[in-house]
Amino acid sequence: MKNNNYGVLLVNLGTPDEASSAAIKRFLAEFLHDKRVVDMTRWLWCPILHGVILPIRSPKVAKLYQSVWMEEGSPLMVYSLRQRQALEKQLNVPVALGMTYGTPSISTGLAELKQQGCDNVVVLPLYPQYSGTTTAAVFDRIAKELKQQPYIPELRFINHYFDHPDYIDALALSASEFWAENGKPDYLLCSYHGIPKRYADNGDPYPKHCHTTTEKLAEKLAMPRENMSMSYQSIFGREEWLQPYTEATIEALAKKGVKRLDVMCPAFSVDCLETLEEIAEQCKETFINAGGEVFNLIPCLNDNEAHIRMMENLVIQHTQGW
Repeated sequence: MKNNNYGVLLVNLGTPDEASSAAIKRFLAEFLHDKRVVDMTRWLWCPILHGVILPIRSPKVAKLYQSVWMEEGSPLMVYSLRQRQALEKQLNVPVALGMTYGTPSISTGLAELKQQGCDNVVVLPLYPQYSGTTTAAVFDRIAKELKQQPYIPELRFINHYFDHPDYIDALALSASEFWAENGKPDYLLCSYHGIPKRYADNGDPYPKHCHTTTEKLAEKLAMPRENMSMSYQSIFGREEWLQPYTEATIEALAKKGVKRLDVMCPAFSVDCLETLEEIAEQCKETFINAGGEVFNLIPCLNDNEAHIRMMENLVIQHTQGW
């Protein structure tokens, strides 16, 4: 056991254990059953999910995962494990990894910290911008798990860092370093994961957080706003989601004469299917087909030094007095 009596639980969304239809069906079933993600009445939603969505989508999504799968496994898992290791080394306290869906579970992560004698736990969901669909789902899982325990640790929960100076600095450094190697684009698009518009109308602050991140990043990069904007990706289902949509935005930019487009995904702490396949492959194809010439995905922060330093500073700020 380390000298300190606190530990850190890093939490991300989760990922299938393997790039097979069966594994993806299991993962999507757990993910899409969460009322934080899909809030439809269960008697209406469950037959649609199990009778239509899972049988049709699982084989298709399996092929997409196969196209981005790394030697060590799913990109989201590979980078998350690297983050855990780097942060533990930096802080010199126990750091566990838990996923809201799939493995390793939040329950497993909390158990690891308990075994290492951590009476105090700081929970860091790796979602810079708060949303009920992501951050609150982490809180739900932790509450459900601790409800079964006779003794619960003292908890501190970091529910966002969308405007944290170290986070903005890390994003700006990532873009600047990419441009130092590859030259600057005609246009920079920040693409965030979408949520149904109805959720925002009901009080989810996610779009406000996304706008603030984009504004602060533009300011830090000294990027003229006519050369930079934001959009929402990963749209699912028939209802209206937050707009503008990423793919339509990319197509419109190409048709307006943008020849080189760079895309960042500031809502994602690690590269995953939504960045490596949806953006880097599908959206690139859309851009080129619409008349664009050069399309780049600026990688997520992953386990780079500035990102780990930001996490370290966040944890230190939230553990004052322990």
